[in-house]
Amino acid sequence: MPAIGITGGISTGKSTFCRYVHELMPQASFFDADKAARALTDNDAAVQDEIRQVFGEDVFSATGHLNRSQIRVMILESAVKRGALEQILHPRIRSQWSTEAQRYRNSSDFFFADIPLLYETGGEKLCDRVAVVACSPEVQLKRLLARGMNKGGHRLTAGEATEMIRTQMPLEQKIQQADHVVWNNDGEAVMSDQARSLVDIWQKTWTAK
Repeated sequence: MPAIGITGGISTGKSTFCRYVHELMPQASFFDADKAARALTDNDAAVQDEIRQVFGEDVFSATGHLNRSQIRVMILESAVKRGALEQILHPRIRSQWSTEAQRYRNSSDFFFADIPLLYETGGEKLCDRVAVVACSPEVQLKRLLARGMNKGGHRLTAGEATEMIRTQMPLEQKIQQADHVVWNNDGEAVMSDQARSLVDIWQKTWTAK
């Protein structure tokens, strides 16, 4: 069975699309890179030590919890620190999901890898297909402003949100490389229909083999 990568940009609706696919294919296995990153920063002592070396002891609370809002601001302000954090987390995350993908190739279940930085880390080479969840720049900015918070716990400004989007690989490049594009400008009902269409394509492609 195939390994299918799902990626996109911040606030384009990737998680919602994954939820629809999971509802349509409850037997499939899903790997969530964001959850894996959280587990590493919460539970892996080696990861925590490396983060302290780059960002300082203050990014952890007295109880040992990582201040993710503070880290987010720091990597927005410094490309060097952003790259350092990626070097700490992404090789470990890639090892986890590539191992799972290989295991599921010998099963009767589909495997989906929900990876925000799939193309940035070369993960598309491990996938049989890649679906990119995208929307217009205007919609992406509006959604990010509606839900994003800065270091101080306040709503993001337009400038802060624009900078967060700018630090990612342009959606246009991801769209050009994708096997499938899910266009998420028009609400969840339209996205649900697209998920159903793609699931139908994938099932016909692989279960017929």
